[in-house]
Amino acid sequence: MGATVTTANKTENTWGGGNEPMGASYGKLMMWFFIVSDALTFSGFLAAYGFSRFKFIDNWPLADEVFTHFPFMHGVEAPMYYVALMTFILIFSSVTMVLAVDAGHQMKQKKVAVYMLLTIVGGLIFVGSQAWEWKNFIKGEYGAVETKGGSIIQFVNKEGERVKLTDFVVHLPGQREELTRSKGRWFMKDEESLATFSVAEVQAAYKSHPDLLVRTEKIYRDKPEDKANTKLQPGLNHNKKREILTRAESDIMVNNAHIVVEGANLQHNEYGSKLFADFFFFITGFHGFHVFSGVIINFIIFLNVVLGTYEKRRTYEMVEKVGLYWHFVDLVWVFVFTFFYLV
Repeated sequence: MGATVTTANKTENTWGGGNEPMGASYGKLMMWFFIVSDALTFSGFLAAYGFSRFKFIDNWPLADEVFTHFPFMHGVEAPMYYVALMTFILIFSSVTMVLAVDAGHQMKQKKVAVYMLLTIVGGLIFVGSQAWEWKNFIKGEYGAVETKGGSIIQFVNKEGERVKLTDFVVHLPGQREELTRSKGRWFMKDEESLATFSVAEVQAAYKSHPDLLVRTEKIYRDKPEDKANTKLQPGLNHNKKREILTRAESDIMVNNAHIVVEGANLQHNEYGSKLFADFFFFITGFHGFHVFSGVIINFIIFLNVVLGTYEKRRTYEMVEKVGLYWHFVDLVWVFVFTFFYLV
């Protein structure tokens, strides 16, 4: 009977508010609850992305062909280099956060401030890099044409190298202007922004360049020996190849052109499947929002560190709490990077 009472008393002391369950304070437990719930949210997004990619795997864009830009290196093909640099910067900021937490345990205010500042700088560089990447993704580089059936076709030369629309298309006289409310009747809706070139201009330019061919969004993983009349364009990922049509087949596709596509948005995508752009904007944007929020929170904590708030409290637990969030954001990016860029 006495043992039973003792056990009951221990249980009451542990969960009655006097002790910290599992050695974690209330604030840390709430941060862990938030991290677990947020992890489930990201898991759902990435699972939906994986399902959609598997369903449309034959025309899913290749990351090596989409993310090829590097700042201040215009025209240089650097596939995945800048994304890898962004990833390194974010992971390094997680290292500086660990050092800030460790310095807090040692009650070293100046070191905590320095490492927190480095973490903030790393986060800002990452967010800025992601914005720059979005800009290039939206703007596009080569341009493409969408057919009436919704297929995306790109132009290549006889060697299979991509050709930009601006390299062979010229403006024809008498092309119409974009319809806006200022130029139309009051009950008309604004038209979708016009591309640099019209379909007619692309078709005319294509006919005047007999060396051009069409590359479809169709992807093959094995060499189809039975496709005698079809060339296959090897991408940077040697396990995946895009289909290049013959000139006769290309003529049919170009004549079936419906709209000129430049870059990517929520309606059109010059790189391939529209769903890729939708998921890219949503998932990377959602993660970018987390990083930006983390930067703001880290800056607030940094100011408190500089003002000596935690020094007066004789604890830097707040630094440890935001550190948990920052490590979670870094870990999520590892999965996003793997799903979007590597797989």
